[in-house]
Amino acid sequence: MSGPLSGIRVLELGQLIAAPFATRLMAEFGAEVIKVEPPGEGDPLRKWRKMHEGTSLWWYLQSRNKKSIAVNLKSPDGLDIVKQLAQSADVVVENFRPGGLEKLGLGWDVLSALNPNLVMVRISGYGQTGPYRDRPGFGAIGESMGGIRFTTGSPDSPPARVGVSIGDTLASLHGVIGALMALLRVKTGQGAGQVIDVSLVESVFNVMESLVPEYDLLGEVRTRTGGALPGITPSNTYPTRDGGYVVIAGNSDPIFRRLMTAIGRPDLADDPALRNNEGRSQQSAMLDGTIADWSKTQTVEEALAALAAADVPAGRIYSVADIVADPHYQARDMILQAELPGGTAVKMPGIVPKLSETPGEVRWQGPALGAHTDSVLAELGLDDARIAALRAKGAVA
Repeated sequence: MSGPLSGIRVLELGQLIAAPFATRLMAEFGAEVIKVEPPGEGDPLRKWRKMHEGTSLWWYLQSRNKKSIAVNLKSPDGLDIVKQLAQSADVVVENFRPGGLEKLGLGWDVLSALNPNLVMVRISGYGQTGPYRDRPGFGAIGESMGGIRFTTGSPDSPPARVGVSIGDTLASLHGVIGALMALLRVKTGQGAGQVIDVSLVESVFNVMESLVPEYDLLGEVRTRTGGALPGITPSNTYPTRDGGYVVIAGNSDPIFRRLMTAIGRPDLADDPALRNNEGRSQQSAMLDGTIADWSKTQTVEEALAALAAADVPAGRIYSVADIVADPHYQARDMILQAELPGGTAVKMPGIVPKLSETPGEVRWQGPALGAHTDSVLAELGLDDARIAALRAKGAVA
């Protein structure tokens, strides 16, 4: 079964997280992704975090279904190879600092002249324009300046970070969305290719809900509220008798009434002042205290059972061990069995989203550096002698 992006060729000129995560999503749904890596060490992600026999486990996940070619972008011959690949590509995804591709002679003006239908996704810290465009920017800076860190953590603690590279991931998702919209325009004959300008800062800022109008009209500066969801009550994390926690979202009007009944407070369920979210938010501290008083008398399992019986959304806070063991994750094919080089079996995350007719699939794990150099160059019409000559000159590896 072919993926929905079957027949789409994507050229990846990126490293580490933001651009490679975007192309991973495309590769999982059928796109041919050709990843250009520098000879020698390749993408630094190959050596990040936990390793298996010298290669990062993150690499095997981040680069699955991709083809790796080792090309020296400081070589005229290497640059010529990239230009040839761009001529047949539908999408180029890059995360150089603005101006980086232009210095190499691979800017939008050059590549779009070679291929007017090309879509170029450009992911950077601050975007391709503006006074900060030339500053270096990683996901951590995007999270800080985009507003999410100021609102994350406990009120009496410094701003916290999410435990994953959420800024990079949000930028990746915006990049994929932009690429698909631009591709639709091209493939339906509505116009030529275009640039998708994605900023790490703006990608984070884009998910910050009503932050700006609340500040502008009401002077409200949203800050850290721990496990609570400000202005949406009750929705928080509550302690249990056995030292655990449950997350309870009782913030719709009927669910709130069911929640109060379940915890033995029908008086609050029937209180006219708590009938809607506005009234409840004015008494959020009291309600959180009331729910916590109940949850502390329950184990995690007891609390979840009582809330499930009352049809109240609730859940435990999962560790990775909980995720891997969970039958729902397994039933949804979200834990896949994979095989690393040498035959080592390893579990990997499944594919999101689930498409009913053209689902994504994993065809192979992240490849060895330059594993597809020869085959990709052969598709460009280069014979073995020419490839050997390029390798001898250091243009490819």
